[in-house]
Amino acid sequence: MSTALQSSPWLSVWFAPRATIERVLATQPRRHVLLLAALAGVSNVINHLVDHSWTAIAVDWRTVPVIALAGALVGILGLYISAFFLQWGAGMFGGHASRVDMRAVLAWGGVPFAIGLLICLVAFLALKFSGTAGEPALITGFDVFAGALALWAIVATMLMYARVQGFGFWRAIVSAAIAWLLVIFLALSVALGIRAFLYQPFNIPAGSMKPTLLVGDYIFASKYAYGYSHYSLPFSPRLFSGRVLASEPQRGDVVVFRLPRDDGTDYVKRVVGLPGDQIQMQSGVLYINGEAVKRERVEDFIDDDGGSGKGIRRWRETLPNGVTYTALDMVDNGYWDTTQVYHVPPGHYFTLGDNLDNSTDSRALSQVGYIPFENLIGRVAIIFFSIDQQSPSGEPRIRFDRIGLAVR
Repeated sequence: MSTALQSSPWLSVWFAPRATIERVLATQPRRHVLLLAALAGVSNVINHLVDHSWTAIAVDWRTVPVIALAGALVGILGLYISAFFLQWGAGMFGGHASRVDMRAVLAWGGVPFAIGLLICLVAFLALKFSGTAGEPALITGFDVFAGALALWAIVATMLMYARVQGFGFWRAIVSAAIAWLLVIFLALSVALGIRAFLYQPFNIPAGSMKPTLLVGDYIFASKYAYGYSHYSLPFSPRLFSGRVLASEPQRGDVVVFRLPRDDGTDYVKRVVGLPGDQIQMQSGVLYINGEAVKRERVEDFIDDDGGSGKGIRRWRETLPNGVTYTALDMVDNGYWDTTQVYHVPPGHYFTLGDNLDNSTDSRALSQVGYIPFENLIGRVAIIFFSIDQQSPSGEPRIRFDRIGLAVR
């Protein structure tokens, strides 16, 4: 091994990880650890963006600081959690390395992936913008290199881990596997608990709720807003009927629910009719219990889907309880502009999409109909991310102005 390779852990870690970790721990085990963890986190985020063909987002000057901050925080948090459990797993098999040692192992073991992936990204972008190769081929090549680098980093980490713990190959593999399985179990438990009892993420694939929700919006639905039914649980096992800790929705709430005729499908609509109400549409105007909902004309909604820039008539509607929102009126005398009178049964709710002429909702009794209280999953609370996949440039575009919007 050359003198330069031996003197720099940034180089020796690629080909001599065991000697590298010995030298690092003998000198400054805390040096560069947080930096390396942050780089690993950023590299993981970039890998996911490229894998989803979101390279324009990865190099957008507005997203670079967000990617750097989010990736760094996730990387550092993951480092501390992983080091804790790896030390615990090693202790079961007689390991003696400290938590500081384990953090150094994980940080330096990830160097081949973190540094290598950033170099690959630079090469990827250079080839993409020079037009040397098509993007599908570039993404495939990037994925292959990323997979190879990830494997290299795992091998390097395991060699370092075995060296600092004084383990042979199989004892290192078994103890690390136990620790990682526990990490995965705890992470899944926390994620499933949040999803089942607090907030569940959804994405908007269609335009029936424009202008309130756009295609490409990612939302959180509050699971505790209406209590819990069996639909609140992952995979919706029928462990009980009805709702626990029930609280009824209010008129105007934007809700996620399971479709009564296909309870494997999630819908997002606005509640306009409560149990016992009479609902009707007359010439595009919503009537509740025989009274027309107050509405006033506001500026057109500019629909940018597909780069059309088309203006659509928009109305501000005010429900009897004072909730206001905007709704779209695409055509005169649309199919659902004048309907029968709907009598909402007890324990059920009537929903509409805000894009009134382009929404399959409770007006379609054979497809959606009245929504049982039990089928409600939660109330839409906030837009936490939004991406326009059909921007005029042809590249996905983040809608920064929508991130963090409360849904009303």
